[in-house]
Amino acid sequence: MSGAASRPLWTCPECGRAFANRNQQHACGRHSLEAHFAGRDPRIRALFDAFLARIHEIGPVTVLPEKTRIAFQTRMSFAQLSPGRAWVDGHLVLARRVEHPVFRRIDTISQRNHVHHFRLADEADITPDLLGFLREAYDVGEQKHLAR
Repeated sequence: MSGAASRPLWTCPECGRAFANRNQQHACGRHSLEAHFAGRDPRIRALFDAFLARIHEIGPVTVLPEKTRIAFQTRMSFAQLSPGRAWVDGHLVLARRVEHPVFRRIDTISQRNHVHHFRLADEADITPDLLGFLREAYDVGEQKHLAR
């Protein structure tokens, strides 16, 4: 790999989180994964675990519990989940805008940065289509889209 995808990650000296870009803007903090599931229905944790298992089928990932969400990172964050009472909201970052029924909303940040929002209420919501988009988002996290 060449270019941005081969540069070493920068590590924040305050919180220890690694980033693809030096001095990446972020909110330093150390949060626990368990805090996101405290007091929640166990099926919410099961949804998270099922989603994470699907990511592990694609490749290695760093799980980053943050204040209001749980991010998934390779070189860059490519997906996130936010556990709720009755469902889990999430998003994938894709290099293209994809209008598809699995997505509730799409936020276009730049020409190659589109945030696709989805909701999981049941493990059946982790559809083959969503998994295909998850693989595509994983490649964005690896910065493979920059080599194209």
